[in-house]
Amino acid sequence: MYLKQFYLQCLAHASYLVGDKETGKAIVIDPQRDIEVYVNEAKAEGLTIEHVFLTHFHADFAAGHLELQKATGAKISLGSKAQADYEFEALTEGQTLDYGSFHLRVLETPGHTPEGVSLVLYDHEKDGEKPYAVFTGDTLFVGDVGRPDLLASVGMTADELGAALYHSLREKLLTLPDETLVYPAHGAGSLCGKQLGKETFSDIGTQRRQNYALQDMTASEFIELVTADQAPAPQYFVHAVSFNKSQHRALTDTLAEHLKALTLDQVLEYQRAGAQVLDTRDSADFAVGHLKGAWSMSLGGKFATWAGSLLSPDQKLVLIAKPGDERESAERLGRIGYDNVLGFLGGSWEEEALAKDMLQRNSRIDVALLKNLLKIPVNTMLVDVRSKSEWALQRVAGSCNIPLPELLERLQELPRDKSIVVQCASGYRSSIAASLLAAAGYTKLSDQEGGIKAWVDAGFPTESETSSCGLPKGGSCGADL
Repeated sequence: MYLKQFYLQCLAHASYLVGDKETGKAIVIDPQRDIEVYVNEAKAEGLTIEHVFLTHFHADFAAGHLELQKATGAKISLGSKAQADYEFEALTEGQTLDYGSFHLRVLETPGHTPEGVSLVLYDHEKDGEKPYAVFTGDTLFVGDVGRPDLLASVGMTADELGAALYHSLREKLLTLPDETLVYPAHGAGSLCGKQLGKETFSDIGTQRRQNYALQDMTASEFIELVTADQAPAPQYFVHAVSFNKSQHRALTDTLAEHLKALTLDQVLEYQRAGAQVLDTRDSADFAVGHLKGAWSMSLGGKFATWAGSLLSPDQKLVLIAKPGDERESAERLGRIGYDNVLGFLGGSWEEEALAKDMLQRNSRIDVALLKNLLKIPVNTMLVDVRSKSEWALQRVAGSCNIPLPELLERLQELPRDKSIVVQCASGYRSSIAASLLAAAGYTKLSDQEGGIKAWVDAGFPTESETSSCGLPKGGSCGADL
Protein backbone atom coordinates (compact mmCIF):
# COMPACT_ATOMS: atom_id res chain seq x y z
CA MET A 1 0.00 0.00 0.00
CA TYR A 2 1.15 3.52 -0.84
CA LEU A 3 -0.19 6.49 1.15
CA LYS A 4 0.73 10.16 0.89
CA GLN A 5 -0.72 13.24 2.56
CA PHE A 6 -0.71 16.51 0.61
CA TYR A 7 -0.90 19.61 2.80
CA LEU A 8 -1.87 22.97 1.33
CA GLN A 9 -0.65 25.49 3.90
CA CYS A 10 -2.52 28.53 2.57
CA LEU A 11 -5.88 26.81 3.18
CA ALA A 12 -4.71 24.50 6.01
CA HIS A 13 -6.08 21.68 3.85
CA ALA A 14 -5.01 18.03 3.86
CA SER A 15 -5.80 15.58 1.08
CA TYR A 16 -4.66 12.04 0.39
CA LEU A 17 -3.50 9.66 -2.33
CA VAL A 18 -3.74 5.96 -1.49
CA GLY A 19 -2.71 3.25 -3.93
CA ASP A 20 -1.93 -0.43 -4.38
CA LYS A 21 1.51 -0.72 -6.01
CA GLU A 22 0.73 -4.25 -7.23
CA THR A 23 -2.54 -3.59 -9.07
CA GLY A 24 -1.82 0.07 -9.78
CA LYS A 25 -5.23 1.15 -8.45
CA ALA A 26 -5.34 4.44 -6.55
CA ILE A 27 -7.85 6.72 -4.86
CA VAL A 28 -7.79 10.39 -3.85
CA ILE A 29 -9.61 11.76 -0.81
CA ASP A 30 -10.75 15.40 -0.51
CA PRO A 31 -8.60 16.79 -3.36
CA GLN A 32 -7.77 20.43 -3.95
CA ARG A 33 -8.96 21.89 -7.23
CA ASP A 34 -5.57 22.13 -8.94
CA ILE A 35 -5.07 18.40 -9.31
CA GLU A 36 -1.65 18.19 -10.95
CA VAL A 37 -0.05 17.18 -7.64
CA TYR A 38 -2.10 13.95 -7.55
CA VAL A 39 -1.84 13.16 -11.23
CA ASN A 40 1.93 13.66 -11.24
CA GLU A 41 2.45 11.71 -8.03
CA ALA A 42 0.32 8.81 -9.24
CA LYS A 43 2.21 8.70 -12.53
CA ALA A 44 5.57 8.71 -10.72
CA GLU A 45 4.44 5.80 -8.54
CA GLY A 46 2.95 3.76 -11.38
CA LEU A 47 -0.61 4.27 -10.12
CA THR A 48 -3.89 5.02 -11.88
CA ILE A 49 -6.46 7.15 -10.04
CA GLU A 50 -9.75 5.26 -10.29
CA HIS A 51 -11.78 6.75 -7.46
CA VAL A 52 -12.16 10.15 -5.78
CA PHE A 53 -13.95 10.65 -2.46
CA LEU A 54 -15.36 13.76 -0.82
CA THR A 55 -15.93 13.19 2.88
CA HIS A 56 -18.49 16.04 2.71
CA PHE A 57 -19.28 19.21 0.80
CA HIS A 58 -16.42 21.43 1.92
CA ALA A 59 -17.17 25.05 2.78
CA ASP A 60 -13.65 26.45 2.87
CA PHE A 61 -12.31 25.34 -0.51
CA ALA A 62 -13.42 24.21 -3.95
CA ALA A 63 -12.62 20.52 -4.30
CA GLY A 64 -11.04 18.90 -7.35
CA HIS A 65 -13.35 15.91 -7.77
CA LEU A 66 -14.72 17.04 -11.13
CA GLU A 67 -11.24 17.93 -12.35
CA LEU A 68 -9.97 14.46 -11.43
CA GLN A 69 -12.94 12.82 -13.09
CA LYS A 70 -12.27 14.77 -16.28
CA ALA A 71 -8.53 14.10 -16.23
CA THR A 72 -8.53 10.42 -15.21
CA GLY A 73 -12.09 9.10 -15.58
CA ALA A 74 -12.21 8.49 -11.82
CA LYS A 75 -15.52 7.63 -10.20
CA ILE A 76 -16.82 10.17 -7.64
CA SER A 77 -18.24 9.00 -4.30
CA LEU A 78 -20.15 11.02 -1.69
CA GLY A 79 -22.15 10.23 1.44
CA SER A 80 -25.60 8.76 0.90
CA LYS A 81 -27.31 11.95 2.13
CA ALA A 82 -25.51 14.08 -0.45
CA GLN A 83 -27.36 15.79 -3.31
CA ALA A 84 -25.32 17.02 -6.27
CA ASP A 85 -25.76 18.06 -9.90
CA TYR A 86 -23.33 15.42 -11.19
CA GLU A 87 -23.33 11.63 -11.09
CA PHE A 88 -21.78 10.01 -8.03
CA GLU A 89 -21.78 6.78 -6.09
CA ALA A 90 -23.60 7.06 -2.76
CA LEU A 91 -21.63 5.64 0.18
CA THR A 92 -23.60 3.81 2.87
CA GLU A 93 -22.80 2.75 6.41
CA GLY A 94 -20.60 -0.34 6.57
CA GLN A 95 -19.95 -0.47 2.82
CA THR A 96 -16.52 -1.80 1.88
CA LEU A 97 -14.44 -0.97 -1.18
CA ASP A 98 -11.53 -3.26 -2.07
CA TYR A 99 -8.37 -2.06 -3.84
CA GLY A 100 -6.09 -5.07 -3.52
CA SER A 101 -3.57 -4.39 -0.76
CA PHE A 102 -6.06 -2.22 1.14
CA HIS A 103 -9.75 -1.69 1.55
CA LEU A 104 -12.02 1.04 2.90
CA ARG A 105 -15.01 0.74 5.22
CA VAL A 106 -17.53 3.57 5.22
CA LEU A 107 -18.75 5.23 8.40
CA GLU A 108 -21.56 7.75 8.00
CA THR A 109 -20.53 10.53 10.39
CA PRO A 110 -22.91 13.49 10.09
CA GLY A 111 -22.50 16.54 12.31
CA HIS A 112 -20.25 19.02 10.60
CA THR A 113 -22.58 18.47 7.63
CA PRO A 114 -25.50 16.03 7.19
CA GLU A 115 -23.79 14.03 4.42
CA GLY A 116 -20.42 13.61 6.14
CA VAL A 117 -18.62 10.27 6.01
CA SER A 118 -15.37 8.91 7.41
CA LEU A 119 -13.35 6.25 5.61
CA VAL A 120 -11.64 3.54 7.65
CA LEU A 121 -8.50 2.19 5.96
CA TYR A 122 -7.32 -1.42 6.34
CA ASP A 123 -3.78 -2.27 5.22
CA HIS A 124 -3.78 -5.96 4.30
CA GLU A 125 -0.01 -6.26 4.66
CA LYS A 126 -0.23 -5.17 8.29
CA ASP A 127 -3.59 -6.59 9.41
CA GLY A 128 -6.58 -6.85 7.12
CA GLU A 129 -8.96 -7.16 10.07
CA LYS A 130 -7.72 -4.24 12.17
CA PRO A 131 -8.11 -0.59 11.13
CA TYR A 132 -4.85 1.07 10.16
CA ALA A 133 -6.16 4.62 9.75
CA VAL A 134 -9.33 6.65 9.34
CA PHE A 135 -9.87 9.63 7.03
CA THR A 136 -12.15 11.80 9.15
CA GLY A 137 -12.77 14.77 6.86
CA ASP A 138 -14.06 17.60 9.05
CA THR A 139 -15.68 15.33 11.64
CA LEU A 140 -12.56 14.91 13.79
CA PHE A 141 -9.44 17.07 13.72
CA VAL A 142 -6.23 16.97 15.71
CA GLY A 143 -7.29 18.73 18.91
CA ASP A 144 -10.78 19.68 17.77
CA VAL A 145 -13.93 18.59 15.94
CA GLY A 146 -15.80 20.07 13.00
CA ARG A 147 -18.01 22.99 13.89
CA PRO A 148 -21.75 22.35 13.43
CA ASP A 149 -22.71 26.03 13.20
CA LEU A 150 -21.62 27.07 9.70
CA LEU A 151 -25.23 27.15 8.46
CA ALA A 152 -23.99 25.85 5.13
CA SER A 153 -26.30 22.86 5.28
CA VAL A 154 -29.88 23.85 4.57
CA GLY A 155 -32.59 22.29 6.71
CA MET A 156 -30.68 21.52 9.92
CA THR A 157 -29.91 23.77 12.89
CA ALA A 158 -26.57 23.98 14.68
CA ASP A 159 -28.10 22.10 17.63
CA GLU A 160 -29.35 19.30 15.37
CA LEU A 161 -26.00 18.99 13.64
CA GLY A 162 -24.22 19.22 17.00
CA ALA A 163 -26.26 16.32 18.35
CA ALA A 164 -25.45 14.27 15.25
CA LEU A 165 -21.76 15.13 15.63
CA TYR A 166 -21.80 14.04 19.29
CA HIS A 167 -23.08 10.60 18.32
CA SER A 168 -20.84 10.27 15.24
CA LEU A 169 -17.77 10.84 17.38
CA ARG A 170 -18.73 8.63 20.30
CA GLU A 171 -20.61 5.84 18.56
CA LYS A 172 -18.47 5.60 15.42
CA LEU A 173 -14.97 7.08 15.56
CA LEU A 174 -14.21 6.46 19.24
CA THR A 175 -15.04 2.78 18.82
CA LEU A 176 -11.91 2.39 16.68
CA PRO A 177 -8.73 1.06 18.33
CA ASP A 178 -6.48 3.66 19.98
CA GLU A 179 -3.64 3.03 17.56
CA THR A 180 -5.79 3.87 14.51
CA LEU A 181 -4.21 6.83 12.75
CA VAL A 182 -6.40 9.90 12.28
CA TYR A 183 -6.05 11.72 8.96
CA PRO A 184 -8.29 14.84 8.93
CA ALA A 185 -9.01 17.25 6.09
CA HIS A 186 -7.65 20.32 7.92
CA GLY A 187 -5.00 21.54 10.34
CA ALA A 188 -4.24 24.68 12.33
CA GLY A 189 -5.56 27.84 10.71
CA SER A 190 -8.74 26.34 9.32
CA LEU A 191 -12.00 28.11 10.20
CA CYS A 192 -13.84 24.76 10.25
CA GLY A 193 -12.89 24.49 13.94
CA LYS A 194 -11.60 26.81 16.65
CA GLN A 195 -8.45 25.23 18.08
CA LEU A 196 -7.00 22.74 15.61
CA GLY A 197 -3.54 21.44 16.50
CA LYS A 198 -0.46 22.13 14.40
CA GLU A 199 0.05 18.41 13.69
CA THR A 200 -1.51 17.18 10.47
CA PHE A 201 -2.34 13.67 11.76
CA SER A 202 -2.71 11.87 15.08
CA ASP A 203 -4.29 8.67 16.41
CA ILE A 204 -7.55 7.81 18.11
CA GLY A 205 -5.96 7.18 21.51
CA THR A 206 -4.24 10.55 21.64
CA GLN A 207 -7.42 12.32 20.60
CA ARG A 208 -9.45 10.35 23.13
CA ARG A 209 -7.16 11.63 25.89
CA GLN A 210 -6.35 15.15 24.73
CA ASN A 211 -9.13 16.48 22.50
CA TYR A 212 -11.35 18.80 24.57
CA ALA A 213 -14.48 17.82 22.61
CA LEU A 214 -14.04 14.09 23.24
CA GLN A 215 -14.06 14.23 27.02
CA ASP A 216 -16.90 12.89 29.16
CA MET A 217 -19.94 15.15 28.81
CA THR A 218 -23.59 15.11 27.85
CA ALA A 219 -24.81 15.91 24.36
CA SER A 220 -26.14 19.30 25.46
CA GLU A 221 -22.82 20.16 27.12
CA PHE A 222 -21.00 19.12 23.96
CA ILE A 223 -23.21 21.26 21.71
CA GLU A 224 -22.73 24.31 23.93
CA LEU A 225 -18.98 23.76 24.03
CA VAL A 226 -18.33 23.25 20.31
CA THR A 227 -20.59 26.09 19.15
CA ALA A 228 -19.14 28.68 21.56
CA ASP A 229 -16.50 31.22 20.49
CA GLN A 230 -16.35 30.15 16.85
CA ALA A 231 -14.89 32.71 14.45
CA PRO A 232 -17.30 34.28 11.96
CA ALA A 233 -17.38 32.29 8.73
CA PRO A 234 -16.13 34.10 5.60
CA GLN A 235 -18.84 34.95 3.09
CA TYR A 236 -17.39 32.57 0.48
CA PHE A 237 -18.19 29.48 2.58
CA VAL A 238 -21.78 29.26 1.35
CA HIS A 239 -20.55 29.72 -2.22
CA ALA A 240 -17.95 26.95 -1.84
CA VAL A 241 -20.56 24.47 -0.62
CA SER A 242 -22.82 25.27 -3.57
CA PHE A 243 -19.83 25.14 -5.94
CA ASN A 244 -18.84 21.68 -4.68
CA LYS A 245 -22.37 20.42 -5.26
CA SER A 246 -22.66 21.82 -8.77
CA GLN A 247 -21.42 20.80 -12.18
CA HIS A 248 -18.83 23.44 -13.06
CA ARG A 249 -15.94 24.07 -15.42
CA ALA A 250 -12.51 22.67 -14.69
CA LEU A 251 -9.96 25.09 -13.29
CA THR A 252 -7.60 24.44 -16.20
CA ASP A 253 -10.31 25.55 -18.63
CA THR A 254 -11.06 28.80 -16.80
CA LEU A 255 -7.36 29.62 -16.49
CA ALA A 256 -6.77 28.96 -20.17
CA GLU A 257 -9.58 31.36 -21.07
CA HIS A 258 -9.01 34.17 -18.60
CA LEU A 259 -5.33 34.19 -17.66
CA LYS A 260 -4.23 36.76 -20.21
CA ALA A 261 -2.21 39.98 -20.18
CA LEU A 262 -4.16 43.24 -20.33
CA THR A 263 -3.05 46.76 -21.16
CA LEU A 264 -3.43 49.53 -18.60
CA ASP A 265 -6.26 51.05 -20.66
CA GLN A 266 -8.10 47.71 -20.65
CA VAL A 267 -7.66 47.40 -16.88
CA LEU A 268 -8.93 50.94 -16.31
CA GLU A 269 -11.94 50.22 -18.52
CA TYR A 270 -12.74 47.07 -16.52
CA GLN A 271 -12.25 49.05 -13.30
CA ARG A 272 -14.70 51.75 -14.41
CA ALA A 273 -17.19 48.97 -15.25
CA GLY A 274 -17.01 47.70 -11.66
CA ALA A 275 -14.18 45.17 -11.65
CA GLN A 276 -12.00 45.08 -8.54
CA VAL A 277 -8.24 45.21 -9.05
CA LEU A 278 -6.36 42.84 -6.70
CA ASP A 279 -2.64 43.49 -6.26
CA THR A 280 -0.98 40.26 -5.11
CA ARG A 281 2.54 41.66 -4.81
CA ASP A 282 4.29 42.08 -1.46
CA SER A 283 2.70 44.79 0.66
CA ALA A 284 5.93 46.83 0.64
CA ASP A 285 5.89 46.91 -3.17
CA PHE A 286 2.22 47.87 -3.10
CA ALA A 287 2.90 50.78 -0.76
CA VAL A 288 5.67 52.13 -2.99
CA GLY A 289 3.32 52.39 -5.98
CA HIS A 290 0.01 50.86 -6.97
CA LEU A 291 -2.94 51.50 -9.24
CA LYS A 292 -5.55 53.78 -7.68
CA GLY A 293 -8.48 51.77 -6.36
CA ALA A 294 -6.52 48.52 -6.15
CA TRP A 295 -6.67 46.34 -3.05
CA SER A 296 -3.48 44.90 -1.58
CA MET A 297 -3.74 41.15 -1.00
CA SER A 298 -0.29 39.58 -1.02
CA LEU A 299 0.27 35.94 -1.90
CA GLY A 300 2.48 35.81 1.19
CA GLY A 301 -0.53 35.34 3.50
CA LYS A 302 -3.94 33.66 3.46
CA PHE A 303 -4.70 35.27 0.13
CA ALA A 304 -7.70 33.18 -0.94
CA THR A 305 -9.33 33.25 2.50
CA TRP A 306 -9.22 37.05 2.65
CA ALA A 307 -10.33 37.41 -0.95
CA GLY A 308 -13.30 35.20 -0.13
CA SER A 309 -14.01 37.16 3.05
CA LEU A 310 -14.09 40.57 1.38
CA LEU A 311 -15.30 39.90 -2.16
CA SER A 312 -18.54 38.40 -3.40
CA PRO A 313 -18.20 35.28 -5.61
CA ASP A 314 -19.61 37.10 -8.64
CA GLN A 315 -17.25 40.08 -8.39
CA LYS A 316 -15.23 40.57 -11.59
CA LEU A 317 -11.50 40.69 -10.83
CA VAL A 318 -8.34 41.99 -12.48
CA LEU A 319 -4.95 40.95 -11.11
CA ILE A 320 -1.69 42.80 -10.64
CA ALA A 321 1.06 40.36 -9.76
CA LYS A 322 4.80 40.06 -9.53
CA PRO A 323 5.96 38.78 -12.94
CA GLY A 324 5.65 34.99 -12.85
CA ASP A 325 3.00 34.99 -10.09
CA GLU A 326 0.00 35.62 -12.33
CA ARG A 327 -1.00 31.96 -12.62
CA GLU A 328 -0.61 31.26 -8.91
CA SER A 329 -2.75 34.31 -8.10
CA ALA A 330 -5.60 33.12 -10.34
CA GLU A 331 -5.15 29.50 -9.28
CA ARG A 332 -5.47 30.33 -5.60
CA LEU A 333 -8.68 32.22 -6.28
CA GLY A 334 -9.89 29.18 -8.20
CA ARG A 335 -9.24 27.06 -5.13
CA ILE A 336 -12.22 28.74 -3.47
CA GLY A 337 -14.36 28.73 -6.61
CA TYR A 338 -13.65 32.34 -7.61
CA ASP A 339 -13.37 32.04 -11.39
CA ASN A 340 -14.24 35.61 -12.40
CA VAL A 341 -10.70 36.75 -13.25
CA LEU A 342 -10.69 38.87 -16.40
CA GLY A 343 -6.91 38.92 -16.79
CA PHE A 344 -3.80 40.55 -15.35
CA LEU A 345 -2.03 43.84 -15.93
CA GLY A 346 0.94 43.05 -18.11
CA GLY A 347 4.28 44.72 -18.77
CA SER A 348 5.85 47.74 -17.06
CA TRP A 349 2.83 49.87 -16.25
CA GLU A 350 3.95 52.22 -13.47
CA GLU A 351 5.18 55.12 -15.66
CA GLU A 352 2.05 55.03 -17.79
CA ALA A 353 -0.13 54.95 -14.65
CA LEU A 354 1.81 57.92 -13.26
CA ALA A 355 1.26 59.85 -16.47
CA LYS A 356 -2.48 59.12 -16.23
CA ASP A 357 -2.49 60.22 -12.56
CA MET A 358 -3.47 56.67 -11.59
CA LEU A 359 -0.40 55.76 -9.52
CA GLN A 360 -0.82 55.98 -5.75
CA ARG A 361 1.46 55.47 -2.75
CA ASN A 362 0.55 54.35 0.77
CA SER A 363 2.19 55.69 3.90
CA ARG A 364 3.82 53.09 6.17
CA ILE A 365 5.11 53.96 9.64
CA ASP A 366 7.07 52.09 12.30
CA VAL A 367 6.08 51.66 15.95
CA ALA A 368 8.34 54.47 17.18
CA LEU A 369 6.52 57.01 15.04
CA LEU A 370 3.15 55.51 16.00
CA LYS A 371 4.03 55.92 19.69
CA ASN A 372 4.79 59.59 19.13
CA LEU A 373 1.60 60.16 17.14
CA LEU A 374 -0.51 58.63 19.91
CA LYS A 375 0.78 61.21 22.38
CA ILE A 376 -1.73 63.58 20.76
CA PRO A 377 -4.75 61.23 20.38
CA VAL A 378 -7.05 64.03 19.23
CA ASN A 379 -5.16 64.04 15.93
CA THR A 380 -4.69 60.29 15.38
CA MET A 381 -6.97 57.25 15.49
CA LEU A 382 -5.41 53.79 15.74
CA VAL A 383 -7.67 51.22 14.11
CA ASP A 384 -6.89 47.60 14.97
CA VAL A 385 -8.34 45.27 12.31
CA ARG A 386 -7.71 41.98 14.13
CA SER A 387 -10.59 39.88 15.43
CA LYS A 388 -12.51 40.95 18.50
CA SER A 389 -10.93 38.18 20.59
CA GLU A 390 -7.39 39.10 19.52
CA TRP A 391 -8.00 42.75 20.34
CA ALA A 392 -9.56 41.97 23.71
CA LEU A 393 -6.60 39.83 24.72
CA GLN A 394 -3.88 42.38 23.96
CA ARG A 395 -4.04 45.82 22.39
CA VAL A 396 -2.52 49.28 22.29
CA ALA A 397 -4.26 51.63 24.73
CA GLY A 398 -6.74 53.86 22.95
CA SER A 399 -7.02 51.71 19.84
CA CYS A 400 -10.41 50.91 18.38
CA ASN A 401 -11.33 47.53 16.95
CA ILE A 402 -12.98 47.07 13.57
CA PRO A 403 -12.27 43.51 12.38
CA LEU A 404 -11.14 43.46 8.76
CA PRO A 405 -14.23 41.58 7.44
CA GLU A 406 -16.42 44.38 8.87
CA LEU A 407 -14.35 47.33 7.69
CA LEU A 408 -16.23 48.21 4.51
CA GLU A 409 -19.57 48.08 6.32
CA ARG A 410 -18.34 50.40 9.08
CA LEU A 411 -16.62 53.15 7.14
CA GLN A 412 -19.05 55.70 8.61
CA GLU A 413 -17.36 55.18 11.98
CA LEU A 414 -14.05 56.50 10.68
CA PRO A 415 -13.57 60.27 10.35
CA ARG A 416 -11.97 61.72 7.24
CA ASP A 417 -10.54 64.77 9.02
CA LYS A 418 -8.33 62.75 11.36
CA SER A 419 -5.16 60.76 10.71
CA ILE A 420 -5.88 57.04 10.73
CA VAL A 421 -3.23 54.41 11.44
CA VAL A 422 -4.14 50.79 10.72
CA GLN A 423 -2.70 47.95 12.79
CA CYS A 424 -3.05 44.15 12.89
CA ALA A 425 -1.00 41.25 14.26
CA SER A 426 1.99 41.31 11.90
CA GLY A 427 1.17 43.69 9.04
CA TYR A 428 -0.67 41.49 6.53
CA ARG A 429 -4.25 42.43 7.39
CA SER A 430 -3.37 46.09 7.99
CA SER A 431 -1.99 46.35 4.45
CA ILE A 432 -5.29 45.02 3.10
CA ALA A 433 -7.24 47.38 5.36
CA ALA A 434 -5.18 50.43 4.38
CA SER A 435 -5.73 49.65 0.70
CA LEU A 436 -9.49 49.33 1.25
CA LEU A 437 -9.56 52.69 3.01
CA ALA A 438 -7.43 54.34 0.33
CA ALA A 439 -9.75 52.98 -2.37
CA ALA A 440 -12.67 54.43 -0.38
CA GLY A 441 -11.08 57.88 -0.52
CA TYR A 442 -9.30 58.15 2.83
CA THR A 443 -6.13 60.23 2.43
CA LYS A 444 -4.85 60.82 5.99
CA LEU A 445 -3.88 57.20 6.29
CA SER A 446 -0.91 55.05 7.36
CA ASP A 447 -0.22 51.33 7.69
CA GLN A 448 1.82 50.40 10.77
CA GLU A 449 4.56 47.98 9.76
CA GLY A 450 4.94 44.76 11.75
CA GLY A 451 1.64 45.00 13.61
CA ILE A 452 1.22 44.71 17.34
CA LYS A 453 4.02 42.15 17.36
CA ALA A 454 6.49 44.90 16.44
CA TRP A 455 4.94 47.11 19.15
CA VAL A 456 5.41 44.42 21.80
CA ASP A 457 8.91 43.54 20.55
CA ALA A 458 9.85 47.20 21.00
CA GLY A 459 8.88 46.94 24.67
CA PHE A 460 5.91 49.30 24.41
CA PRO A 461 2.96 48.75 26.80
CA THR A 462 -0.32 47.02 25.97
CA GLU A 463 -3.58 46.46 27.79
CA SER A 464 -6.44 43.97 27.74
CA GLU A 465 -10.25 44.19 27.92
CA THR A 466 -10.53 47.14 30.30
CA SER A 467 -10.93 50.45 28.49
CA SER A 468 -13.06 52.19 25.91
CA CYS A 469 -11.86 52.30 22.35
CA GLY A 470 -11.67 56.01 21.74
CA LEU A 471 -14.00 56.19 18.75
CA PRO A 472 -15.86 59.47 18.16
CA LYS A 473 -19.19 59.91 19.89
CA GLY A 474 -21.76 57.67 18.25
CA GLY A 475 -19.22 55.02 17.27
CA SER A 476 -18.88 51.55 18.78
CA CYS A 477 -15.82 49.80 20.09
CA GLY A 478 -14.65 46.21 19.70
CA ALA A 479 -15.95 45.21 23.12
CA ASP A 480 -19.45 45.83 21.80
CA LEU A 481 -19.11 43.70 18.66
